[in-house]
Amino acid sequence: MEAIEKDILRGGQFLVKETKCEDVFTPEDFSEEQQMMKDAVMEFNDREIIAHRERFEKKDYAFTEECMRKAGELGFLGVAVPEAYGGLGMGFVSTCLTCDYISSGTGSFSTAFGAHTGIGTMPITLYGTEEQKQKYVPKLASGEWFGAYCLTEPGAGSDANSGKTTAELSEDGKSYKINGQKMWISNAGFCKLFIVFARIEDDKNITGFIVENDPSNGITLGEEEHKLGIRASSTRQVFFNDTVVPVENMLSERGNGFKIAMNALNVGRIKLAAACLDSQRRILSYAVNYANERKQFKTPIADFGAIKTKLAQMATSAYAGESATYRAAKNIEDRIAIREASGNSHQEAELKGVEEYAIECSILKVAVSEDVQNCADEGIQIFGGMGFSEETPMEAAWRDARIARIYEGTNEINRMLSVGMLVKKAMRGHVDLLNPAMKVQEELMGIPSFETPDYSELFSEEKAMIAKLKKVFLMVAGAAVQKFGQDLEEHQQLLIAAADILIEIYMAESTILRTEKNAKRFGEDAQKVQIAMAKLYLYNAVSIVEGKGKESIISFAEGDEQRMMLMGLKRFTKYQNYPDIVDLRNEIAEKVKAENKYCF
Repeated sequence: MEAIEKDILRGGQFLVKETKCEDVFTPEDFSEEQQMMKDAVMEFNDREIIAHRERFEKKDYAFTEECMRKAGELGFLGVAVPEAYGGLGMGFVSTCLTCDYISSGTGSFSTAFGAHTGIGTMPITLYGTEEQKQKYVPKLASGEWFGAYCLTEPGAGSDANSGKTTAELSEDGKSYKINGQKMWISNAGFCKLFIVFARIEDDKNITGFIVENDPSNGITLGEEEHKLGIRASSTRQVFFNDTVVPVENMLSERGNGFKIAMNALNVGRIKLAAACLDSQRRILSYAVNYANERKQFKTPIADFGAIKTKLAQMATSAYAGESATYRAAKNIEDRIAIREASGNSHQEAELKGVEEYAIECSILKVAVSEDVQNCADEGIQIFGGMGFSEETPMEAAWRDARIARIYEGTNEINRMLSVGMLVKKAMRGHVDLLNPAMKVQEELMGIPSFETPDYSELFSEEKAMIAKLKKVFLMVAGAAVQKFGQDLEEHQQLLIAAADILIEIYMAESTILRTEKNAKRFGEDAQKVQIAMAKLYLYNAVSIVEGKGKESIISFAEGDEQRMMLMGLKRFTKYQNYPDIVDLRNEIAEKVKAENKYCF
């Protein structure tokens, strides 16, 4: 077992340890069972969701509920649920795969599905007692019941632990009375069960409860919210007025609610990244179809360099998102297996497995939610005036994508979390940042090598560049931690800039490792365009790292220290052989044009 553990990096260790391409999981590694699941989910999405897109746009909440029931009948709501509780008991990769391919028809269904299977069901499977799981999980897995998650309040958003909802123990000690108001509750209009967070007395932390949705028990709903996107996702306020909940419906133990909320969100974050992937593939496919057909100046607009740039960028972002999401999903799955093999219960193993990769979950949530928005934005631009019309799918895709940067923790919160969690892991000795950061300091003081390295092998220069980008992060973060110590979290602009460096490193490295693995397997010729995408992604990442690195250094370093760090930054972001970006973009765009869809 130990040997396996050594090969699987712990969360955050990608920054300080080299990952071999053979050790990453890629979408090309899907098993036969996963391939079959993917086909079944895609078929369901095409038949039940995409064929009726206009019903979702017209706020047909009952139709969203009907589609959720059908998804339940086909087993899609129970993919992650253990077989003992009526689910399919499939692994974490299959959970992400289902989420990926079921979510692209409309954001309305995607939100209902994500809220139910993730934050609506997961807290019970991960934290519930055996009785709670037996009682509730089979109904949730089959779609007989739907779940919702009540955390946000009018005064408690990103500061989730500041909620005012109270839970008061009855005199006979048999029940709690819950009073308070929750808002932005997805699935509220048709759910049978709420996961509710409330504070008992003056506890520092909130507590979780399983509350059945019974209007005669002091539960009332606000009207449906009218939203920019995800229009047929039921979103309401929920009011609790002396709602009686038996003590046995407390979830986990008193004061553990904040931990439940955070861990449920970790799972939610990587699943949200997965849920944005097929949307990007489909948006690109719509865009290239249109660009191939639309003629201006007697030429298909797909032949113009300005449009090729967009197509290449859209394809590259989607490919990078897939590469990073499935890499992390398999890491989580393997970590769960290691913990189960060493005697942890499935519950404990899953909890710890996901918690281990909380940094990667935050990175993915930010990167992929922003990529899908950019993709939809460029999709509208390629369609021109038609893109702005409700007749084409672009404007709905753009509106639906917008929420992804807000829920499961805003992207600003997730950026700061990713760096904050990494620093905490370093303090606990789980990731050695100190020694590598000191080595970078020594390198800055030393004389640079003027030898010309041999970069003849595939990706040898790109991998050297990734190693240098890691040095940029260690240089900036190391100096910032030294300077600000515990007060680092007060320097939000610096944390956000550092997070952007971290995000680009993980995404670029994942893309290169996937492509290298497949080039060794299928031959470089078969992966020609993927190689171009990996190189293009890295080139863009280097530019971002250079800009964010400079911003960071200037914000806290002065005099000689600033000069030395800026020189280091220049050295660490310099290619020996710059790739021809225009050629790369053209190569990617030509492939997409010829296939008339996302084809990787």
